[in-house]
Amino acid sequence: MPENDSPYLAQGPRAGIRHFTYEDAAEFTARVRESKALHQPWLFPPGSPDAYAAYAGRLIKDPTKAGFLVCARDGGAIAGFININNIVEGGFLSGALGYGAFAHAAGRGLMSEGLGLVVRYAFTTMGLHRLEINVQPGNAASIALARRCGFRLEGFSPDFIHIDGAWRDHERWAITSEMTSSP
Repeated sequence: MPENDSPYLAQGPRAGIRHFTYEDAAEFTARVRESKALHQPWLFPPGSPDAYAAYAGRLIKDPTKAGFLVCARDGGAIAGFININNIVEGGFLSGALGYGAFAHAAGRGLMSEGLGLVVRYAFTTMGLHRLEINVQPGNAASIALARRCGFRLEGFSPDFIHIDGAWRDHERWAITSEMTSSP
């Protein structure tokens, strides 16, 4: 839970998570442009103010989505983002995660810490039971992040998600609240 004067929903020693705001457009889109080589061919986040406004608007307004910015606690720079999409309530209580680091923060452990914070937040504050990550098999960095954060490989889905003009195969990684040591 956020401390009284903290901008974060949850925080660890080096990273904090907070929701997207429209005011984050300039920094977010600058980080996207700096990180194009890191993201492609796996990920295509919004790189213009208009695209960011539409993207953030969906995360802010749609109850089936929750968007989190991972920020470095030493200055608050946006290190990456983690979104929970397709949130289903009722007997399912699950969501699908998507994420991306920004180049200036890649390899510093901020996304590992941030994903751990999002998982705990989802299982406690949001009351979810299961989170799933769908990763293209060649995306070694994304698979390593899922593995580091305790997700288990559950399967393979051919032609699963349309990315960059083609249907791409994906591995399915998941974690449930029982698999974590969260309270």
